[in-house]
Amino acid sequence: MTTTSPRTHYRLEDQFGAGDASVTMSGVHALLRAPLDTVRDDAGRGRRTSGVVCGYRGSPLGTVDTTFEAHRATFDANDIRFVNGVNEDLAATLLWGTQQVQREETVTVDGVVGLWYGKAPGLDRSGDALRHANLSGVPPTGGVLAAVGDDPECKSSTVPSSTEWTLADLVMPALAPATVQEVLDFGRHGYQLSRRSGSWVGIKMHTDIADGYATVRVGHALPDVSVFERDGAPWTAHLDDRMFAPWSMQLEEEAITTRLDVVHHYVNAVGLDVVRGAPDARLGIIAAGKTYGDTVTALASLGIGLDELAAFGIRLYKPALVWPLAPIGLRSFAQGLDEIVVIEEKRAFVEEQIKSLLYGRANAPQVHGKRDADGARLIPIGGVLDVAIIAEALRRRIGSYVAPERLRPPRTHLVVTSGDPLPSRTPYFCSGCPHNRSTVVPDGSVAGGGIGCHGMALFTRERATGTTQMGGEGVQWVGASMFSGERHRFQNIGD
Repeated sequence: MTTTSPRTHYRLEDQFGAGDASVTMSGVHALLRAPLDTVRDDAGRGRRTSGVVCGYRGSPLGTVDTTFEAHRATFDANDIRFVNGVNEDLAATLLWGTQQVQREETVTVDGVVGLWYGKAPGLDRSGDALRHANLSGVPPTGGVLAAVGDDPECKSSTVPSSTEWTLADLVMPALAPATVQEVLDFGRHGYQLSRRSGSWVGIKMHTDIADGYATVRVGHALPDVSVFERDGAPWTAHLDDRMFAPWSMQLEEEAITTRLDVVHHYVNAVGLDVVRGAPDARLGIIAAGKTYGDTVTALASLGIGLDELAAFGIRLYKPALVWPLAPIGLRSFAQGLDEIVVIEEKRAFVEEQIKSLLYGRANAPQVHGKRDADGARLIPIGGVLDVAIIAEALRRRIGSYVAPERLRPPRTHLVVTSGDPLPSRTPYFCSGCPHNRSTVVPDGSVAGGGIGCHGMALFTRERATGTTQMGGEGVQWVGASMFSGERHRFQNIGD
């Protein structure tokens, strides 16, 4: 007798409305669900918490506003509001105010959770506001998550980005999710980190993760974690907006000591970092965020699945917190290894932290990343880091510990030696785009370029020149005009 399983009804509303269930969603959906679940968790504990989402659109977080609007009824029902930021630093200042209100006698809620969002240039321009807000602190009933859209491949930006350096300079703990599930989980844990430590918490949103879709478990409870103690007494996060000496210097000391100790206490207690492989391994590999997924795929291309790491004498570490790395977790991972290979995009950020944490320890492994033991380049310091590049780097290092023939040979690349070359196509405006007409200037005139779609005028117009950061359009000419015989210049303005 044949039986059929009950029919499952799926609704788009489930992305934000479902309880303990599995739901398909994007990285942006998961990011927005994190404050929603936090408010719901608080309500279950008898606490009335509200939320505010405020930032400035930009790839890969350019759909935060439209996603919120599509599910506004659910957010309204949980008193979570969206404010369209004039720019990123004013958005940060607004969210700073949502934390300060907890000190007011007239406050109408028990707490406010905030979500700031912007892409890498927005983080750059907002450093002063974010530094003030983070140093001022967060109350234990509030919490702020700073989501930064990273564009390391420069798909929709003028310059490539690697935002963890800036987050570290702001003394803002930084989480790096590798999957859509981790965007939601790290977002929820991020609010707990913020409330417990008093710091804003950054979350690095790689383009592939933000735009990706996956089936995600939602509505599950977070584990209970003991309160951090300092000098034998419970330590509680607090607010202080006296942004001048000596109080600001005291806050600086707290931000880089006690707050980070609280963060490490929580990360270790929850077990956010993941270790796989052999207890007696000789070679360790470390990768975080989107790069971790690429590293797993690269290992598979060499014939090494996650279940086969032990057979090859390999140990794999995926830190959730990329700044500051948790010392206990890292040192436990490094125990007994001869070598650690660090796979990361751009400059040696995680690699330098590892070297600092292991320096001077007995029998510490060698640490290689951007260069190998002989000083030769291993992991590129710029450009795009893809599976093929990672696989070739790992082949070189793993081959020092196992017979090279145990590794799957590299794929043969087909080379086309005949036939017509592929045609090239210059980028051009979409049909009906106003920039198609607005970027045309009178004969003999010059137009300045900028950021946004109108930047394609540099490829399509003979008399267009220069690129500038967002908001700087026209100001280059102010400087150049003092030393130019040209009397007038047009300026294209952003989208």
